[in-house]
Amino acid sequence: MIRNETIDTILSRRSVRKYSADPISKDETAALLKCAGFAPSGLNNQPWRFAVIEDEEIGRQLSMLTHYSDIIASAPVLIAVFLETSSSYHREKDLMAIGACIQNILLAAHSMGIGTVWLGEILKNKEKVSEILKTPDNFELMAVIAAGRSNEFSPGTADRKSPDETTFKIE
Repeated sequence: MIRNETIDTILSRRSVRKYSADPISKDETAALLKCAGFAPSGLNNQPWRFAVIEDEEIGRQLSMLTHYSDIIASAPVLIAVFLETSSSYHREKDLMAIGACIQNILLAAHSMGIGTVWLGEILKNKEKVSEILKTPDNFELMAVIAAGRSNEFSPGTADRKSPDETTFKIE
């Protein structure tokens, strides 16, 4: 298999769910958001919007809205990712673009030694999240990303299906 720095970053990234108290710098957070903005989007509409949460009390309030409360409460930085519905031109394409933008954050963070996990279960309470964060009515929560310095000795392994198992032949 071909290997390079980008491929190695993709293959070595894992979800990190336990964080040390070490902070994430403003410059590091800014770099993550810059990388997010370079995801592809239809018509270059860039439908994503972000709320960066570093306040412990807001993090505590958000943690009460998910089964994964310990992860959210312990992360020094949370990035809430929203679809700005008023800039949306095709929902399915915009959702794919937001997925790409989230992946850019995860990969950029990993390349900087920052652990992350993409949390979607909190979507069951997206209206309450929007209330806490006081988001505009046209922002729809897509995910929350928890970020911090890993406090895990070794993040889990990644059992993945092989390309042979996920690719079908056209005959």
